[in-house]
Amino acid sequence: MATDNSLEGRTILVTGARRGLGRALVEEALDRGATHVYAATRTPFDHPDARVTLLRLDVADPRSIERSAAQVPELDLLINNAAIGMYDDLTDRGMLEHHLEVNVLGPLTLTNALLHALRARSGTVVNLGSIAALANLPIMPSYSISKAALLSLSQAQRGLLARHGVRVHAVLAGPIDTDMTRELAIPKTAPSLVASAVYDGLERGDDEIFPDPASQHFEEAWNNGPLKAFERANAAFLAPAEYAAPRG
Repeated sequence: MATDNSLEGRTILVTGARRGLGRALVEEALDRGATHVYAATRTPFDHPDARVTLLRLDVADPRSIERSAAQVPELDLLINNAAIGMYDDLTDRGMLEHHLEVNVLGPLTLTNALLHALRARSGTVVNLGSIAALANLPIMPSYSISKAALLSLSQAQRGLLARHGVRVHAVLAGPIDTDMTRELAIPKTAPSLVASAVYDGLERGDDEIFPDPASQHFEEAWNNGPLKAFERANAAFLAPAEYAAPRG
């Protein structure tokens, strides 16, 4: 993306784009002047804007990821939004494995599949996470564990992909008014407001983006606290030439 991190004239891919926050991210990108938006989803839907290309994508299926990535020759911004969140009690190992497959391995596999396209444009990756990564929500423990893993993945990618000219941001969102939180009797933020705040955070260059009132409560302490300093210190273990590859 451009040095000002604006969306004007950019090519973007959003996963989980059919509804909720994913759909809001698509619409906001169009409003901000994106030239081309890949709307990736398992279930097709119609979109009236000619700038939108629909992609059939199941982030839990590596073959689906490979097929979809082959249709994206260039990319400025990848938003890993697709996720699952179910109630459980950790008695079913398969439930935790499924959350990790969709919420962690899916974004990892898709990012790797699109890395050449992102490197060619000095692009950006955004991983949509949750404040449940910071403190487990015990009515949705598998979801919380997967989002904690996604935050750690984002920190690792930030250090490793920087050497390829690719920036990585993590969104730590509070409750959003979507199907996932329908049963929770708590304050929720509209997807359109969260989408706008995500892009605002990108324009500022925030490593972690806190896009709603619930998450913003943690923002100052996170940015100025010992954990962020610890992340930066750990990143220094990467030798300057290590993992580097020629720009393509």
